[in-house]
Amino acid sequence: MRYFGDHKAGLTKLPGTTTGNAALLDAFTGHQAPTPEERAGAAPLLLFRAVSRNGRVRGFVEFLIDLSAENDQVDWDWITARRSSAVSDQEALAKAPRAWREWVKRGHSALPRVRRRVARARVTKVRDQRPAPGSGRDTDLKFIYAQFDGRKHDFEAVASAVAARVLRGSGHNYREGWITRRSGDGGADFVGRIDLGAGLAGTSLVVLGQAKCIHPDSLVSAEQIARVVARLRRGWIGIYVTTGSFSEPAQLEMVEDQYPILLVNGLDVARELRSMAWDDHGDDLAACLDHILHAQGVPITSRRPEEILLD
Repeated sequence: MRYFGDHKAGLTKLPGTTTGNAALLDAFTGHQAPTPEERAGAAPLLLFRAVSRNGRVRGFVEFLIDLSAENDQVDWDWITARRSSAVSDQEALAKAPRAWREWVKRGHSALPRVRRRVARARVTKVRDQRPAPGSGRDTDLKFIYAQFDGRKHDFEAVASAVAARVLRGSGHNYREGWITRRSGDGGADFVGRIDLGAGLAGTSLVVLGQAKCIHPDSLVSAEQIARVVARLRRGWIGIYVTTGSFSEPAQLEMVEDQYPILLVNGLDVARELRSMAWDDHGDDLAACLDHILHAQGVPITSRRPEEILLD
């Protein structure tokens, strides 16, 4: 967080003597206190940002300390207790969030554990990447996996088709390129291209695709995603399509390190392929897969990925 203070340009007061800055400097002393007893008296600084919820833009806040143990809520009795001179610091501390109590007890060494990791908000739990057991999506995913278990190269064509549908569905001008050969693929399973703008006001991005047909209960690790990212050059993005799920540590690393890669999990694969079957094959999933493999027309070649920019 960056605080610019209330010492505005043109003031003749000394820095730190304005009301707001003086208050924060006083609070800073408490936050740097070396003992738990002194830290218990430190003024809580509740930092938050406005967020939208259920279509409403205003009226909701997200706190920037870890309140997961309190279901992202602050017990206002804590603030009320802090305001009362009749309540001791230790009595007020009992009403504080777990993260605050941990900091008071252990000091700055506790900060890595109690800081809110905002990136976690962009992490999808593994259970939410899988179809509900016994559902139609679950049946579809198991069918897809059974069709390509032991035929991993054939799944690359399916992954390319799914990637194309995902990217076009989000409004991108995406073009499928080719499926790479089994050997000498340089780590890519399929190649595509996103075109942005037109003429002098346009550019194209190479899309490097990874396909992984694994058991629907299996997880893709951070190391597996990092290996794909390591092959990306400037101006390239990656897309990882799997019948499994992405581990939460893998997603967190992707978000925090700002990897330029899209993740398509098993639930997404089942959903997109069923949608393709409904649109073009009379809702026959087997016919849809057969069409992708034998009639889609995406070539298999050993060309270098950057050559797609010349097509």
